[in-house]
Amino acid sequence: MSAPPTHVVVFLHSGDYDRVHQGLSIAAAAVASGRKAEVYLFWWALERFLDGALDEPDFIGRDDVTHRFESRGMPTLRALLTHLTDSGRFTLAGCTGSLGALGAEARADGSGIALWLGWSAILQRTAGVTDRFYL
Repeated sequence: MSAPPTHVVVFLHSGDYDRVHQGLSIAAAAVASGRKAEVYLFWWALERFLDGALDEPDFIGRDDVTHRFESRGMPTLRALLTHLTDSGRFTLAGCTGSLGALGAEARADGSGIALWLGWSAILQRTAGVTDRFYL
């Protein structure tokens, strides 16, 4: 019998609120079950974090979903991120290639993203992880 997986990896490319929320929710479920979670930010997801657009749900063209989301008290991206960070079992990483493509290198230090890696290092860190999600 093989050992249970020790962690979950989420690759966030899209900056759409629903996709980022889903990715952070997957990570939150992992840490709640005692597993480690790593979330890697690329392109538009990275841009959302650099912009600090984590508080207000913005389901473009879906005011009904935004209203339902808020009225049910669903956690914002920032609330999920805080929960994950407080768990001690979470790593948030940004892709240096995406950072450069966005021309946002000057914003990296104040972003709250502590770990910056390129694809070679990301592939080394995530080698063998079976629970990977790409959103």
